[in-house]
Amino acid sequence: MEIRQETDYVLHHAQKILAIFAAMRRFASQLREAGHRVCYLAIDDRSNRQSLPDNLSALLQRYAAEALEYQAPDDWRLDQQLRGYAAQQAIAVRCVDSAHFLTTRGEVAEFFDNRPQWTMEAFYRYMRQRHGVLVEPDGSPVGGRWNFDAENRKPWRGDPPEPPDLRPRHDLSALWQTITQAGVASFGDPLADALRWPLDRSEALQQLDAFIEHSLPTFGDYQDAISAQASRLFHSLLSFALNVKMLSSWEVIARAQQAGQQGLAPLASVEGFIRQILGWREYVRGVYWAQMPGYEHSNAFGHDRPLPEWFWTGNTRMACIRAAIGRSLANAHAHHIERLMVIGNFALLAGLDPHALHQWYLGVYIDAFEWVELPNTVGMSQFADGGLLATKPYISAAAYLHRMGDHCGRCPYRQDQPTGPRACPFNALYWDFLARNADALSGNPRLDMPYRQLARMPASRRDALAQQADALRRNLDAL
Repeated sequence: MEIRQETDYVLHHAQKILAIFAAMRRFASQLREAGHRVCYLAIDDRSNRQSLPDNLSALLQRYAAEALEYQAPDDWRLDQQLRGYAAQQAIAVRCVDSAHFLTTRGEVAEFFDNRPQWTMEAFYRYMRQRHGVLVEPDGSPVGGRWNFDAENRKPWRGDPPEPPDLRPRHDLSALWQTITQAGVASFGDPLADALRWPLDRSEALQQLDAFIEHSLPTFGDYQDAISAQASRLFHSLLSFALNVKMLSSWEVIARAQQAGQQGLAPLASVEGFIRQILGWREYVRGVYWAQMPGYEHSNAFGHDRPLPEWFWTGNTRMACIRAAIGRSLANAHAHHIERLMVIGNFALLAGLDPHALHQWYLGVYIDAFEWVELPNTVGMSQFADGGLLATKPYISAAAYLHRMGDHCGRCPYRQDQPTGPRACPFNALYWDFLARNADALSGNPRLDMPYRQLARMPASRRDALAQQADALRRNLDAL
């Protein structure tokens, strides 16, 4: 069912609404062709009550149902709604677990038990051994190492070229007209260069094939790179298909492992890609279910600044931010380094409200559903949970962005200037963030080097950086 309850709980990107509705409609059509009886409620259907419980009640009455079964939702919000609804019914209601994940909801919490910090690496190694992925018969890691992340940090300078985008093009203008006429609000470009996201399993499998053949061999080298010249680089863009269940995690992992075994991709690329799915994806889901409800309001630093207006327009002079947010608004997508080390990095340094940022991430990205987006935003990106998930805040000054990207040469701000009218905002905000939060963070061994640098700075320079940062935070809309 297409319902306003789901389009309206947060402001969504137009392409996200379009792609999900179009995929739902295609799936319903395929089910009918296979001989199934399907009741489909479109957004503009007169009988559509626009809420899940109200529609369910109407359907139960219409079909004189004697029992109701539903698949366990991925998000806590829907889980609670359906549990409450089930408790009110006179008929039998049964929840069937999702077969889409490789772990149960509570497995991550059980693994970490009462440990103070839930490091993903420990859980990832457990998953590798449990499922026999990239391990030798004795359980040791293929290649002698569990993690090749240190080898996957190269900047991209244009060679090898970005692979061609082989995804299909979908003209969904008629559906978009239906959605807008139904009064659904959204933001971002609804159609861009024709919607490029897969709408069924066949298209998702074609996208997987293209990634394995054209991008996986070089994915590892450049997975942390950012570029003004290429938005996709060598990323798979499979997260939408995975999160709406067109593909299973296991088949994607198996294809990548097979490519490595056949010598079609180096081990560092294969391991880096598999770690994102077998490790990180399952891990953040477990963190989500262990910490809900309440995790969405985590705010360890007490940050409360509203999002600048350019989060909705992309109109900022900062070249790296302009590119990352511009792509997000145009494509409903940005790769993980743009989300974490460009947009998220700035948001944390500037003191933006983590809950407001969470709602923006949840709405803007086509692959964003709360179970996966919330831990990534609140925990990984904003360190708002105080370090439960991440071992350090993921912050940097301009030097990192200059090293990993090519935006600085096209930016009116100077990456090598800490203060002054042309200084890159990341510089003063970075050092001021460390200074303001020294009591909480200076004992973190992963931040030992920057805090030693900060301690060696003359007081006059620290004061100048603090003044510059304060001026930046008071004028974020003007950056």
